[in-house]
Amino acid sequence: MDHGAGRRGLHRERSRGGILIAAPASRARSPWPTRPFFDLDPGSARLAFARTVIIPAPYEGTVSYGRGAAAAPRAILEASWQVELFDQELGREPKLALSSIPPLSLPRAPAQALARVEKAVSKILRQGKRPLLLGGEHSLSLGALRPAQRLFPRLTVLQLDAHADLRDQWEGTPFSHACVMRRAAEMGLHIVPVGIRSLSLEESQWIKRHRQKVFWAEEIRGKAGWVREVIRRLGPEVYLTIDIDVLDPSEMPATGTPEPAGLSFHDLLALFRALAASRKKVVGLDLVELAPIPRLHAPDFLCARLLYFLLARLDP
Repeated sequence: MDHGAGRRGLHRERSRGGILIAAPASRARSPWPTRPFFDLDPGSARLAFARTVIIPAPYEGTVSYGRGAAAAPRAILEASWQVELFDQELGREPKLALSSIPPLSLPRAPAQALARVEKAVSKILRQGKRPLLLGGEHSLSLGALRPAQRLFPRLTVLQLDAHADLRDQWEGTPFSHACVMRRAAEMGLHIVPVGIRSLSLEESQWIKRHRQKVFWAEEIRGKAGWVREVIRRLGPEVYLTIDIDVLDPSEMPATGTPEPAGLSFHDLLALFRALAASRKKVVGLDLVELAPIPRLHAPDFLCARLLYFLLARLDP
């Protein structure tokens, strides 16, 4: 079943295996709501007061299987309006210093799309704020990593993902979602991959050749101690990239390439608690690869809850 079939009609796209699959016309084309994320007070959601700025990026130019990721930013925004703001674990209602900008208008060509993301992220970073890129597909992360590395030369990338994303190229482009971590590694960035459980022979050989430490999903699911080891391997400045397919499809079916035997929502919460409690500085982050399923709101709501939990702890 193709979960990308949206409400506004279908078009045809070529999938990874050469099969034609149905895909949605993005609902992101309709006017972007002015209502703030999480229904925050419009005054407190002003850009001048923000610590974190959401950059919606409705882009799916290189996806190779299930489509729909371009609709994700709006779906997460709408789901965020339903999130209860009282945090039972903290015992209070966090005061998020959170703002957003209008969605980026991105051309289909990957290199040009990345250039626009880079420009938008760079502007936010220069203001001393933390960009939160809301995709869209995973290739977008490269556009955020470039300006982040310029400002933070010792940057570590914490990659939460089902896939290694270490191919040299995929379907004719080196800027595919399947290549984003390969490009990041070529930039000299230190990468800590977590939740990986699907890769090609090429990627397996690259990992062995470069002695890349990987926190494989099968080695950490239900185990103790892995969160502490992940945190230990991070540098003082961290960029967090969350490919939502890191979660098991039983909890996250709404993603382009769902892989079985993934991590759980509570696994991610445990990691985020530890990250926030450490002395690491999260200078930027993204959430990518949600492909909303019509009339199934749980995955959209999960993404909104995940971000609220994380931001409430990064900026207490």
